[in-house]
Amino acid sequence: MKKRWIYGVIIFLSITSIGLAIDWWSGLPEGEQATYVGRQTCFECHQKEAALWKKSDHDLAMNPATPEFVLGDFNDTELEHFGITSTMTRQDDKYFVTTQGPDGKRDRFEVKYVIGVHPLQQYLADLGRGKIQVLPVTWDTEQKRWYYASPDEPFGPDDPLHWSGSAQNWNHMCAECHTTNWSKNYDVASDTHNFSFSEMRVSCEACHGPGSIHVKLANSRSLFWDRHYGYGLAKLKGKDATAQLESCAPCHSHRRHVAPGHTPLDRFHDHYALSLLEDHLYHPDGQINEEVYVFGSFTQSKMYRKGVRCTDCHDPHSLKLKFPGNKLCTQCHLEAKYDVPSHHHHKVGSTGASCVECHMPSKTYMVVDPRRDHSLRIPRPDLTVKLGTPNACNQCHTKADETPEWAAKAVDKWYGTKRRDDPHYGEILAAGRAGKPEAERALIKLTREKEVGPVVRATAVSLLATRYNNPESRKVVERSLKSKEELVRLAALRGFEGWSPSSREEANDIGKLLAKGLTDSSRGVRTEVARILSSLPILPDTKQNQRNLKNALEEYKAGLMADGDQTGSHMSLGILYANQGDLKKAEQEFRTAIKLAPAVAGPRSNLAQLLEQQGRTEEARELRSKEAELLARDAKLLPENALLQYRLGLLYYLLGREDEAVTTLKKACELEPQSADFRLMLTLLYEKQQGWKQALESVDLLLQLQPGNPTFRQIKLNLEQKANPKSK
Repeated sequence: MKKRWIYGVIIFLSITSIGLAIDWWSGLPEGEQATYVGRQTCFECHQKEAALWKKSDHDLAMNPATPEFVLGDFNDTELEHFGITSTMTRQDDKYFVTTQGPDGKRDRFEVKYVIGVHPLQQYLADLGRGKIQVLPVTWDTEQKRWYYASPDEPFGPDDPLHWSGSAQNWNHMCAECHTTNWSKNYDVASDTHNFSFSEMRVSCEACHGPGSIHVKLANSRSLFWDRHYGYGLAKLKGKDATAQLESCAPCHSHRRHVAPGHTPLDRFHDHYALSLLEDHLYHPDGQINEEVYVFGSFTQSKMYRKGVRCTDCHDPHSLKLKFPGNKLCTQCHLEAKYDVPSHHHHKVGSTGASCVECHMPSKTYMVVDPRRDHSLRIPRPDLTVKLGTPNACNQCHTKADETPEWAAKAVDKWYGTKRRDDPHYGEILAAGRAGKPEAERALIKLTREKEVGPVVRATAVSLLATRYNNPESRKVVERSLKSKEELVRLAALRGFEGWSPSSREEANDIGKLLAKGLTDSSRGVRTEVARILSSLPILPDTKQNQRNLKNALEEYKAGLMADGDQTGSHMSLGILYANQGDLKKAEQEFRTAIKLAPAVAGPRSNLAQLLEQQGRTEEARELRSKEAELLARDAKLLPENALLQYRLGLLYYLLGREDEAVTTLKKACELEPQSADFRLMLTLLYEKQQGWKQALESVDLLLQLQPGNPTFRQIKLNLEQKANPKSK
């Protein structure tokens, strides 16, 4: 009897185990494509999360222009700005803005949608063929007033920065991050946006991914989630913070598109390329300058390196901070050590005693929107003294005698003069931006530094790749192509933009190295390698390499065409086709670029060069003359932009306007003295004008930038012989 009972238990357990094994094994087939199901389906089970999400900034990211959502005063109100008057009116449940239109005439535009809720709300108009533009007036939801988000004098209707221009186009600039499951669907032939989205707001699936597989699994009778798909959504709560950070990063970062169709189930670098610490975006020490949307800053922080993620501080559904005041920080940082006067040296409860005021100083964008710097840094007024960067201390202490030097002395007194991170990477990057020879070794060391974020290492690699053409730096750049970090590999590729091998052996070695990049795990790296190789014929000629190059170039073109409404996409396609020898397609793409944005500088220069190669010199000259007008306009608007001055100087030279070319090229060199390209062009122009004294002085400066460059040494020798022909 006892044996029968034991046998029964064994049989029961065996059958149960087999049943459980079959249940676990019989999951969904591989290759199942998840689709979007909408927030109402999610709300059926996740009511608590739904309640938190409602009325959040994500819920109110974008909505139709109805009385429920419009916050601005449309009761026949007016706003005058540099002579342009905008009138806001309402007719029943419709809202209108009467202002200067794309033709320069005053016209009335219906508000179709609103975006944002705090601290401002913007309004959108449909200009036809699915082209949605951000109207010029903005509502300050705190002060209850109309204002211009760009306080400067407005640009004319023909300018891309006019509210009806490409820079204020919702389809490209806003939609992806104010909707869920966005698809641009732009048709080049008809100049029409056939856009689509699942939901008009940042809804559940924008962060968790398309939910159909999750719903199917939740409604099944299985005891398990699926062995292939888990619970069918992005794994945002795993030990590794990467998945969650990369779910937030597409909308909270400054980046460029690599490929369309990103969902939270995908890797960030398969669809985007994060901007480095460029001088027009960040201060030399990595503090925010332009609006860079958090992620690039956060990757500099120690918190990022230690695995801290967004939801450690922010509720993922309400988006509110999880704790008030310093309690947010003391959930990890010992209160008795850090939230005391002996640490912050300010009166308890004062602004100066607030963790975020010292470690996350803010900068205001769009006039009323303060954004905190998420690099979570130690205040360094001493760097203000050295580099001119901002610091948290002097945001509050603004009296005449409260100088950065004063603040630096106070910090030294409180905490001592020795710091673990000296020299700060900001000092190294600032010297690298200036092309200082002594910075090279420090930059090389910084590329190996583990106590900084990957964006800092990548920026150091980029500076070595573009500023230092020396053997030691080249070795570091080539080694960085093998880095485990996608961002570093992408940065290293900058060293091969316009690069020429010095020998057949070097060409073969680099060709083999770049060939490996065509099958890189990151689409961003693959497509950039393919783009570079399209103009650099060093790829070992094997069937496999050619197949890999073709596949990567198809990915590259698909990424460009996803932004087919952008002039830059067609310029890049034109350059690619020109590199491949397809001049007809190249010309077509350059002309499309001009058609899309006639007032944007750039494509006419490329088209002129292409036509000149075919002997169509008169048309090329006409294009360059128009391009010179546009570049002169841009250079006037941005007089401190060295690249604009260089491009304008080069264009003046090609048009035979040599004196104007000298003036603008000199200014480019003054603005960016570390650029060998700028200095070389000015030197050659002096030579052409037979200005031997200026040419020799200029070539000496060129050799200071790159002492070992044999080409530059030969230029100097030639100049000396021409300047003193009797000394031959």
